[in-house]
Amino acid sequence: MNSATRRILTRALVSLAAVAVAIPLSGCSIVRDLVGGSAPQPERDETTQEIVEEGDADVFALIVGDCMYEVTEELVSEVPVVPCDQPHDDEVYFDLTIDGDEYPGDDVIQTQAEEACLAEFEPFVGLAYDSSTLDFSTYRPSHESWETRDDRVVSCVIYDPAGQVTGTLAGAAR
Repeated sequence: MNSATRRILTRALVSLAAVAVAIPLSGCSIVRDLVGGSAPQPERDETTQEIVEEGDADVFALIVGDCMYEVTEELVSEVPVVPCDQPHDDEVYFDLTIDGDEYPGDDVIQTQAEEACLAEFEPFVGLAYDSSTLDFSTYRPSHESWETRDDRVVSCVIYDPAGQVTGTLAGAAR
């Protein structure tokens, strides 16, 4: 899948009506919250905080350095995480926190996300974005997650359009 066809992913909670549709497709953290359960947290090493076991994780639990399989849905509440020493599609390489109380709008958030992720790409990869074979996408707040979850974090996610990688892409210079 090339970067032109890869969707920008939006971190969001879905409305109650959408939950009813989504339940058969892929459990949703909202459902667990409504019935008293908790969103899945990734299994992490206590010292390094690296993910040590494959599984689903609440998208709000992602941190820089986490690796996962590709998610193609536009609205997500959970992502399939995996230890970075196993083949994976994506890696979180930078988190941006957006300031403000009022939701600035999708276009403003998308612009800020792209600018921040682009600015942090070269320091992470070791090569300018225009010279790299790698690409990035984002998980970013939706209006609903901004209002209901106080979501202000944009996660920059790097990937290789050629396919899965094993290990981190930090310093990959490709």
